[in-house]
Amino acid sequence: MSQLYIIPTPIGNLEDITFRAIRLLKEVDLVLAEDTRTSKKLFSHYNIETPLSSFHIYNEHEVLAKYVKRLKSGDRLALICDAGTPTISDPGFLIIRECIKEGIELCSLPGATAFLPALINSGIANNKFVFEGFLPIKKGRKKRLKTLKDEPRTIVLYESPHRILKTLNQIFEFFGEERRISISREISKIYEETVRGNISEVILHFEKENIKGEFVIIVEGKNDK
Repeated sequence: MSQLYIIPTPIGNLEDITFRAIRLLKEVDLVLAEDTRTSKKLFSHYNIETPLSSFHIYNEHEVLAKYVKRLKSGDRLALICDAGTPTISDPGFLIIRECIKEGIELCSLPGATAFLPALINSGIANNKFVFEGFLPIKKGRKKRLKTLKDEPRTIVLYESPHRILKTLNQIFEFFGEERRISISREISKIYEETVRGNISEVILHFEKENIKGEFVIIVEGKNDK
């Protein structure tokens, strides 16, 4: 029976993958990968020989129909991204939506994603939170931050190393210096780090650091008390 499996992959440590995920990656007819070069390292580690095909934000519109056709013909496909869970700030939404439209069965596996360990490690309230992913790079960025400064729930953001200081300084500008914040990077890797404090303290820390890795920013929600 045709089926699309949405399979999380490790965000750093290659051991952070389920037995079921490895089994399915070996059993399906084809694996759609964000970057086949990255996925080959995982496949080599677990002796997975299933063919890989590129599926990313720059080609998904062009190749979507081809893979949906394969699914409708009876093939079983898996969708993975470079690290973590597909569609969480990664490609995958288009093919999932098309599979639902065409009546193709979906199976989304639980597994690794960066923001949950960062949120838990932050020490900031996690019973209610809002996941924002990446802020707009240019247009709409300040408008979004102005809206978020009054958000009462904990805020979860993703950021790249070359924009992290810009984003922290903008959070300082719109949220004020005393708002508590936690930043995690290189989660599950050798140089994993979590930095906690008010925004001023965290900015000072990263101004002195050689900034590397992908970042998860956890910001305390507004408290009117």
